[in-house]
Amino acid sequence: MVLTEPDRRLIAAIQGGLPLVSHPYAEIGRRIGMTEEQVLERIGRMQESGIIKRFGVVVRHHELGYRANAMVVWDAPDGRSAEIGEALGAQACVTLCYQRPRRLPDWPYNLFCMIHGRNRETVLAQVERMVAELGLDDIPRDILFSGQRFKQRGARYQ
Repeated sequence: MVLTEPDRRLIAAIQGGLPLVSHPYAEIGRRIGMTEEQVLERIGRMQESGIIKRFGVVVRHHELGYRANAMVVWDAPDGRSAEIGEALGAQACVTLCYQRPRRLPDWPYNLFCMIHGRNRETVLAQVERMVAELGLDDIPRDILFSGQRFKQRGARYQ
């Protein structure tokens, strides 16, 4: 797919985030001279062609009162990592779950999930609940709480 000038205007308009209105695509279209339908169709085409690989939300948890953020790292058995990841990802408290290769001998973890809570005790209780309910007692894990908050934003394109 070759990007047209309207496509470039659309990318520029959405990369900073969608407006918080009831019809964000209509508002974006109004700003750049397109209809809501044209905006949605162009975004769909760019996703299908791979120009847009991901389209998601960046939530600023701290501003919503979630002060404890933890990455729970798991040393899941290779044959079960997909199954465990699916189960973790289905939990309401998990906002992100993904698999990465281990970096032995120093880093044995291959499964990661992010949990946000109003305080550390809440996050720890959520982890313990998941361990008990999902039968993960035998899976080695560590809970890494954030010590510093960095700027959160989506990708920027030139």
